[in-house]
Amino acid sequence: MNIILFDAMPDQNTIPATDFRAQHIHKILRLTQGDQFTMGIVNGVWGIATITSLENGHVSFSFEKQGESAKLAPITLLVAQVRPICMKRILREAVSFGIERLVVTGADTAERSYQSAKLWTSGEYSSYMLDGAMQSGQTSMPSLIQVGSVDKALALDIPWQTKLLLDPAAQLNPLSQIDSMQEPVVIAIGPERGWSERERKLFWQQQFISCTMGSRILRTETACSAAIALTLGSLNIM
Repeated sequence: MNIILFDAMPDQNTIPATDFRAQHIHKILRLTQGDQFTMGIVNGVWGIATITSLENGHVSFSFEKQGESAKLAPITLLVAQVRPICMKRILREAVSFGIERLVVTGADTAERSYQSAKLWTSGEYSSYMLDGAMQSGQTSMPSLIQVGSVDKALALDIPWQTKLLLDPAAQLNPLSQIDSMQEPVVIAIGPERGWSERERKLFWQQQFISCTMGSRILRTETACSAAIALTLGSLNIM
């Protein structure tokens, strides 16, 4: 945790003892009165907090603003539903890279029950996104859109300029060699069994460029991190 984030400034600048962030300050960081830590508000300001008291597990602090949220990279990750344990990793890592948007979609070959998994219905997904932001040391958090199918994902009114379809069957266009990417960029990555032929045709109709990251078939979460990193490099951001 390289920054401690909140949705809003805690009441009376006090973190309750039951809050996982207070427990992190006590048990992991082992901070005491007078010590400092970096904290911020999601998509808002960040600064330095100085602990003023530690009583019954509660953490009270003063706060000095240092800056505003950083600009997110103009990249959308359009990723198909996968097993919740894998999706947790995707959410955390995609947020830590600092992309501006996540679109999670159902797919023809994906297990339909994934869309109604506890990860989504309980709101648990937000904790993994928060974890990714705190790992990054930034307050910026991407938006998240969930849709039931590729058809609905492609119907979103988002003006992508460079549209990339990751497909291991496409051997002619290595992602690392695609030049002159125009912002904003969308990267479409399929489920464990890949995109269906019907979905590929839908992407092609929307002028997506089929590209590959080599002959090896990667796990969806590995492909997401690799594709984001390569695209950030192409945009001279990483």
